[in-house]
Amino acid sequence: MPRIKEIDKVFNMRVYTEDGDYFGDVDEAILFKNRVNGWRVKATKNSLLSKIIGGAKGVIVPQTMVKAIGDIMIVSRAAAPSLGEEE
Repeated sequence: MPRIKEIDKVFNMRVYTEDGDYFGDVDEAILFKNRVNGWRVKATKNSLLSKIIGGAKGVIVPQTMVKAIGDIMIVSRAAAPSLGEEE
């Protein structure tokens, strides 16, 4: 049975790719019909996102690309378009 995490505990959580790269920080949950549909992840200083997207503030990561949520959030490396194209 999956453990439930309160949504307010996820805000400002650090996000990493499945390869261990620091991706950014959770900024906002995107809800649809009382379910999390995705996460807005902000590009923070020294994050992989800030290197990839330059001046943009962040990206939206669909819930389907979230691998795990605990003390940190782990997302698929395909969450950033240029990372998914490397394969």
